[in-house]
Amino acid sequence: MKSAIVRHILVKDKDLCEQLKKKIKDGADFAKIAKQHSTCPSAKKGGELGDIKKGQLVAPIDKAVFTLAERELHGPIKSQFGWHLLEIKFRMDF
Repeated sequence: MKSAIVRHILVKDKDLCEQLKKKIKDGADFAKIAKQHSTCPSAKKGGELGDIKKGQLVAPIDKAVFTLAERELHGPIKSQFGWHLLEIKFRMDF
């Protein structure tokens, strides 16, 4: 089974998502940005989703988590909930 440690930011607007991505790439703290802007309940934990199993997240996010490069910032990625930024800390198979 595949598993990943992920943190993410969810916002309603693609432009805002792109602005936040630029801030993080320019050195802003991911956790602080998540706490300030994310509409997901994970915002309280700096965007930490914890240990995610394949199939737990909505399809576009699940696909991104298990196919995109680790230790990079990805997004904006669209789902029915809005626009996401993802940081895949690492993946494991067990």
